Amino acid sequence: MTQPENQHSAPKAARTQASLGRVHFIGIGGVGMSAVARIMVARGVPVSGSDAKDLPVMADLAAAGARICVGYDAANLRDAQTVVAGSAIRQDNPELAAARAAGLPVLHRSEALAATMAEDTVVTVAGTHGKSTTTSMITVLLQGAGLDPSFAIGANVPALGVNAASGSTPVFVAEADESDGSFLNYRPQIAVVTNVEPDHLDYYGTAEAVYESFDRFTELLPAGGVLVACADDDGARALARRTLERGNTRVVLYGTAGDAQLTLHDGGPGDVSITTPAGRFALDLHVPGRHNALNAAAAFAVALELGVDPEAAAAALAHFSGASRRFEFKGQGRGVRVYDDYAHHPTEVRAALSAARSVAGGHKVHVLFQPHLFSRTREFAREFATALNAADTALVLDIYPAREDPIPGVSSQLIAAHLGAGGRLVGADQEAVAAVLAAAGPGDVVLTVGAGDVTAYGPVIVEALNASAPVESVPDA
Repeated sequence: MTQPENQHSAPKAARTQASLGRVHFIGIGGVGMSAVARIMVARGVPVSGSDAKDLPVMADLAAAGARICVGYDAANLRDAQTVVAGSAIRQDNPELAAARAAGLPVLHRSEALAATMAEDTVVTVAGTHGKSTTTSMITVLLQGAGLDPSFAIGANVPALGVNAASGSTPVFVAEADESDGSFLNYRPQIAVVTNVEPDHLDYYGTAEAVYESFDRFTELLPAGGVLVACADDDGARALARRTLERGNTRVVLYGTAGDAQLTLHDGGPGDVSITTPAGRFALDLHVPGRHNALNAAAAFAVALELGVDPEAAAAALAHFSGASRRFEFKGQGRGVRVYDDYAHHPTEVRAALSAARSVAGGHKVHVLFQPHLFSRTREFAREFATALNAADTALVLDIYPAREDPIPGVSSQLIAAHLGAGGRLVGADQEAVAAVLAAAGPGDVVLTVGAGDVTAYGPVIVEALNASAPVESVPDA
């Protein structure tokens, strides 16, 4: 990984967009990098970038005005004045080495984004779970209510068409990632925290370090800022209490708890409303689950803080149809509905299965789960099993390693050892798909779950449900 200039050791004044000059992105094809580049190009910043492969988003950026190169070469820097390096870029990358040798500032993606939105009213969404969905909901709501915010989201959103854009109003909505501490680079006026739980311990080391990082995040709020926190989550509630004790900013709680300023009433699909000081408003949500109702309440709270009429805010939420890989419908066959979800923490898996259960009604729920990271599997194996046991059938694939090397003694068997009668390990490709097909019947729901390439199974399962030919393999995600 690169070692960007900012190691998140202490807050410092954010750069401005004008101070960046000509910006070169190393790894511009990545979802997060391309998002920042897209906004910079739209705002008139001279942008260039390179990546190892010619990815579709690079053609879009080139058409918008960026200078794009395929393959890494020191010559690609040309007259760049600032360099943004993707997290997957190696230290010996020729462009990164040339930038350092030339003394150019090398920024983390979050630092570049912070500079881009330095002059805006910034709304950041942080939390162990639900960031992408909540950021998407806020953006869709504001657009539907007549505002046109800039936004940067860690997932594609069908209702928006893209995951980042420069809007016409001085409001910027951004997902703030805590996984590597980079959310400390932002300077929000409104900070949403959906929940706080131990995760990313490969980076933080201890749960206490996670909580401390969120404290530092809320300390970034100005005196006139506001923390919007979920009253239903113990970690977010504790963070709100500590923030109030510091006295540096206002706190607004949302949720079903009695002391929430915005009280959520969740009677299930078609019966969700929220009570505010201005009255009670029905929310027309098209995404299932209590977690999504809470995300909608957070979006509603932000809209009120930005002066949106509550009636308009409630109506605008009806435009939200979900974010990519967040309980995303992939298709159906033989009466079986197939969904895909990015859940990779036990709390997220529980929420996804709860949503699946509400959609399934009296029918069964079957989950194909792929653990993500050896370290996370080691820390939460029993909790994963407990969450998966909420399904009628829980099939567990081998661990998706992502950035990690194997850890001796850590495998999916750690989870399987605690599964109930409906759970077991399953092999990849044809074996996994055949196991799903053998379990699922008309009316049932199948859910593929995990942050790795398990997402590729959804379309294959749908195809298999609608065909008699055996599945030989699952394509790479």
